[in-house]
Amino acid sequence: MNPFLQDRISRKLETLSDERVYQILDYIEFLESKYAERKPASPGVFQRFAEGVEDTMRAGKVSATTVAETMSLMTKAMGVLSGVAAAGKSVATDLVGGGVQAAEGIAAVLTPDAAKEPAKAPATEPPPSAQPNVPPAGGSSSPGSKPG
Repeated sequence: MNPFLQDRISRKLETLSDERVYQILDYIEFLESKYAERKPASPGVFQRFAEGVEDTMRAGKVSATTVAETMSLMTKAMGVLSGVAAAGKSVATDLVGGGVQAAEGIAAVLTPDAAKEPAKAPATEPPPSAQPNVPPAGGSSSPGSKPG
């Protein structure tokens, strides 16, 4: 729906009593069930609960003014609950982040320090002092042997 039409309908609805607006809502829901071109956006948990309470009150023939006042209070309560839910989510996110940092800290403590140093390449030849005595080429075959 274009914003101009939405504003125009809103202005017209503001001039009517709550009872007439509920009649219009019923008619809109009827038209939606018959002719909707797309599925309406799914309301959140709090919104579905509030609409259920509202529909129950209306079915019980509660006055439109009482329904409107109740819904106003429920809207305020939903705002508070949404804030509490957001705060709880924030705390949970902080706890998970802290848990990850703690696990990384524990892993760093349990990991040997050698892992922090760069790995040295393995020696392919022993150092010169560790080499066995090998006679030079063309010399005697063994020390202590007699030439022959």
